[in-house]
Amino acid sequence: MSVRPQQPTPLALAIMLAFATPASALAQQTATLPAVTVSASALALGSDDMSTPVTVLEGEALVLARAATLGETLAGQPGITSSHFGAGASRPIIRGMDGPRVKVLSDGAEVQDASTISPDHAVAAEPMLSEQIEVLRGPSALAYGGGAVGGVVNVIDKKIPTRVPAKGVEGSAEVRANSAAREKAGAFEVTGGSGNIAVHAEGVKRDAKEYKVGSGWEGGSKVAGSYNKTDTGSVGVSWVGQRGFLGLAFTSQHAEYGLPGHNHEFESCHPHGAHLHCGGHDGHDHGAEEEHDHEHGSVPYVKLKSERWDVRGELRDPVPGFAKLRLRAAFTDYKHDEIEGAEIATTFKNKGHDTRLEMEHHPVFGWRGVVGLQTSKRDFSALGEEAYVAPTVTKKHAAFLVEEYKLDQWRFEAGLRHEWQDIAVDSATLQDRSAKGTSISLGAVWKFAPQYSLGSTISRTHRLPSAEELYAHGVHMATATYELGNQNLGKETSNNIDLTLRKYAGATTFSASAYRNKVDNYIFGSTLDSHEGFQLIQYAQRDATFTGVEGQVRQQLNPMFGASVFGDYVRAKLADGGGNLPRIPAQRVGVKLDANWQAWSGVAEFYRVGKQDKVAAFETATPGYNMLNLSANYDTRIGTTPAQFYIKANNLTNELAYSHTSFIKNAAPLMGRNLTVGMRVTF
Repeated sequence: MSVRPQQPTPLALAIMLAFATPASALAQQTATLPAVTVSASALALGSDDMSTPVTVLEGEALVLARAATLGETLAGQPGITSSHFGAGASRPIIRGMDGPRVKVLSDGAEVQDASTISPDHAVAAEPMLSEQIEVLRGPSALAYGGGAVGGVVNVIDKKIPTRVPAKGVEGSAEVRANSAAREKAGAFEVTGGSGNIAVHAEGVKRDAKEYKVGSGWEGGSKVAGSYNKTDTGSVGVSWVGQRGFLGLAFTSQHAEYGLPGHNHEFESCHPHGAHLHCGGHDGHDHGAEEEHDHEHGSVPYVKLKSERWDVRGELRDPVPGFAKLRLRAAFTDYKHDEIEGAEIATTFKNKGHDTRLEMEHHPVFGWRGVVGLQTSKRDFSALGEEAYVAPTVTKKHAAFLVEEYKLDQWRFEAGLRHEWQDIAVDSATLQDRSAKGTSISLGAVWKFAPQYSLGSTISRTHRLPSAEELYAHGVHMATATYELGNQNLGKETSNNIDLTLRKYAGATTFSASAYRNKVDNYIFGSTLDSHEGFQLIQYAQRDATFTGVEGQVRQQLNPMFGASVFGDYVRAKLADGGGNLPRIPAQRVGVKLDANWQAWSGVAEFYRVGKQDKVAAFETATPGYNMLNLSANYDTRIGTTPAQFYIKANNLTNELAYSHTSFIKNAAPLMGRNLTVGMRVTF
């Protein structure tokens, strides 16, 4: 089956015919699936009970969505895009917010890497080893930090077993390859045990070459330096009893990936007040947009090493009055070198720990809730020619409370979190900083009719400035910027309202959300001056407003076919005519046709990303593009072993597409036509 993007009339006709079918008949043909439990929700709620929208990827949908990076894995979901920095680094952007405003977790414990510092730094989480990926937007993320204004991405894995396999041993293995980057990747995970002991091992190996872009790019057919090599492995052990478990795991990750767009033509650039002075130029444009002329061997690259210890445990009925005790703790020793030629130009190090303890209490006057404590430490340093941030030690402590109350068809929720932050900086001229903030949210879900719910949340949250926003000072060649921190930054105050209408069962299902987030003293990188694409950026504070909508509606056309329409839009601007915020995603709208027949399933998807011309000072507009994707999946058995074969064809028309959210959009367009084939077995 094909989708013709320029002639949607047949699809529209099919949808109209489907709606003409009696609703009762389609309802009988449509199985209602149970709501997925959202692990990252403090109260372990079902996705249909959340007051704000939540995205949960699992099973076949997750297998098909997985990419080499977390950002690219999630980029197709409504309300989510990615920072796209070549092939090795891509972080999720939620509702136009990224960096420290989007917290990435590994089963509830923060992923400690350097990805919040710069978009060219990879997220130390491996999508191919994930069992489930959850995205909580807006106020739902309050339990994990007032600073997570955009949301929380929680990657669920199996590295610490929570039960002993009934058959003694269970696991899975997967291999895949693609055409655009000539990528070859393989993964496995296996759990075994007996009695009260369970042991787990898992690993991934990936080797991807420079990827091809769409047709018509003046830089050629491939992005120089856009290769990605990754090796990840974990071993874990758990004691599992009748009332819970306690486990320990060690994870080692090594990665090497190129930095497209890295340009040394501007090394001499430095600020004179609010202006750039760049000596030694001949008047020609040697900016980041021309970096595709590099040979593969001359493009700088990152060599990454991360070692992480995880401790996880749960205990049911720990003491009278409490239903569950939950522990999540992690210690990470992270390091990456940015290498040019045969020399290490800059070394980034991050040693950190994150510990979280929660206790769920039994209902008191009808209120059920979770009380918790969290503490973290980040010891960060950068040494070398691009060490544009002084060494810092950031300590955070927090106490939080989340409560719910149910009354007939209503569920009410309240959350409260208080945070303390101390930043010590290793500098004779910079001052240490201490700050604190309090965040609160109130929400309600009303199931006003069978299969329907209306949810709303209002919140007021504080985000405390990061060390990079306070102390940055120097050239950052990867993003073609000279960054200036601001020690006078205060905390952000985000005032958010979110409204979500859902229909979660029956022949027609949908979820539609609208939100408005007014942020007082929003911290952003304000571009003061630009020279041939190289920008002088200073962190500043201005009031800002984010307004947006996102949603998806699906109609079961008949027992075999279903059709969906989806889209998202966010408008972000500074108050009092201050202009637009930089690198905000463009609007997106699309249609999807899915089919299921016996052991086969497939999806045809077409969407349009609009032109983004609502740009900030010194920012260029980005043209829109169309994207056509197809995928198919076949479930079978090899002997007695369940097996899944899949194929994906992305960007079938080989469209030349640029990501407006990327610092290097012109030096690294999105991937062109790409065919992925894979096989997965479970045992």
